[in-house]
Amino acid sequence: MRNKNAFTLIEVLIVVIIMAVLAATIIPQFSESTRNAKESSLKFNLHTIRSQIEMYKAHHASKVPTSATTFAAQMTGKTKIDGTLDPNGDYGPYIQGDIPENPFNSHNAIVAVATDGTEPTAVVTGNYGWQYDKSTGDFYPNNTEWYQ
Repeated sequence: MRNKNAFTLIEVLIVVIIMAVLAATIIPQFSESTRNAKESSLKFNLHTIRSQIEMYKAHHASKVPTSATTFAAQMTGKTKIDGTLDPNGDYGPYIQGDIPENPFNSHNAIVAVATDGTEPTAVVTGNYGWQYDKSTGDFYPNNTEWYQ
């Protein structure tokens, strides 16, 4: 008569299989929750920036920031009614700090849309987080997930 002090090979295999099944069901939920968090953050950033563009328009006689290259400065600095930057300007800043990053690509640089007045249909190559249309003031994310 032997004294049983260890697990048998069958018992160990059963435990490993149970752990594999649990991992296969739990891990995809974590990756999906990460994507959902990024989508939520992206939508929040878009809503915030778009509402601040509307406030800029209200203060600047329905004009929007003049270009993608000056967008960040005009939204984060003080401006005069004509939109020129002035530390003693009456308007702004509309965004405190810096332009938020696009959570999908971790960039906050802004590039002009390919065609003014037309909603973009694809990502602009480069380290850009956002696309901006200076003719309408429309603001879009620059990541492939948005255009799928």
